[in-house]
Amino acid sequence: MGQYVFKLPDVGEGTAEAEIVAWHVRVGDVVKEDAPLVDVMTDKATVEMTSPVGGRVTQIHGEPGDMAAVGSALAVFETEAQADAPAAPQPPSNPAAAEPKPRIKVPAGAMPAGTAPKPPQAPPSQAVARAEPREPSVKEWGQAQASPAVRARAQKLGIDLSAVRGTGADGRVTHDDLDSMLVPSVGARRGGNALAERSGIEPVKVIGLRRKIAEKMAEAKRRIPHFAYVEESDLTELEELRAHLNATKRNDQPKLTLLPFLMRALVLALPDFPQINARYDDEQGVVFRHEAIDIGIATQTDNGLVVPVVRHAEARDVWGCAVEVSRLAAAVRANTATKEELSGSTITITSLGALGGIVTTPVINHPEVAIIGVNKLVERPMVKNGQIVVRKMMNLSSSFDHRVVDGYDAAAFIQRVKGMLEHPAALFIER
Repeated sequence: MGQYVFKLPDVGEGTAEAEIVAWHVRVGDVVKEDAPLVDVMTDKATVEMTSPVGGRVTQIHGEPGDMAAVGSALAVFETEAQADAPAAPQPPSNPAAAEPKPRIKVPAGAMPAGTAPKPPQAPPSQAVARAEPREPSVKEWGQAQASPAVRARAQKLGIDLSAVRGTGADGRVTHDDLDSMLVPSVGARRGGNALAERSGIEPVKVIGLRRKIAEKMAEAKRRIPHFAYVEESDLTELEELRAHLNATKRNDQPKLTLLPFLMRALVLALPDFPQINARYDDEQGVVFRHEAIDIGIATQTDNGLVVPVVRHAEARDVWGCAVEVSRLAAAVRANTATKEELSGSTITITSLGALGGIVTTPVINHPEVAIIGVNKLVERPMVKNGQIVVRKMMNLSSSFDHRVVDGYDAAAFIQRVKGMLEHPAALFIER
């Protein structure tokens, strides 16, 4: 009977500790070598650790949300599956064999430079087996096949993946499968009486990417004196142009949304407002004004909000912007975006689409100095040339860093953007 202590390795870039995000095994599971073991999050990325040995899990140290120091024990294995009982953990006899095989899995706003993660793979069909007998018709807890995003959501919702019947390829559990598990639970809580009093409290631990988002938002609001500026825009002509371009586009061209036109308007307006296309290092007291216009696109994913970056938007037309936005959105939702694709933006656009509301007060993506918020596009009666007409109107809700951007400059900048959106021919004229 042998024992093996799995310790948190140095995952690079001077990391001293990492947060435990999700366990893929439980005490008593028998795992095969290289089976998914635990997900940990550093300041740069979420990394999937795989089991360096095969054996039965006898101890697990730490719960999701706990911090683990590099070199500390995470799990203890019995290397013989038929062992009667676990003994005290001992250091491995061969340190070289103890090297785990981490896989970068879910970007958390940044990743180690030069790293391109592989798409998540489902564990082998017999990678994990429970030590005690179970009903043969029920999947083992560690055997449920699901993407990292689905696993993370199941962990957040408290759903045991082994109890979910997967309808995806090869029996993989999908987000729709998780949704189907939620429906009966709502009815059960209501208990057949919609007016019955309820007093339950569900504690939800803020961990993983959600914790990173919370920290970043708190830092931005704490360090940046925000001020908001809201202006309405008449997009009737732009919407007519967009519909025409979509109706006449080539098969290899993407469908145009409003976003590429707004990006083009920013590109044309920012050269006259260099203090807005900037990043402020308030510790050094230096504002770095950028010639390149690298636009961050706030994107909602199953794991939370991330901001992929369209590099050199100044060198792209509306079609080129649309292609790159589509590519980046697919990458972040598949958890394959790289560090370079998730950092370094000089200004950010945020949009809630049809849920955009009338006015928002977006939080600046620190250390940038401006963010442009897109609100809902609605038809409203407007007075035009003395007549009441129906126009397609949308508000732009923007926030600026008042340490760097004066109110007059912010207003002049948004008015410039508004003018081009209301007269879309201006978007195609080089100045």
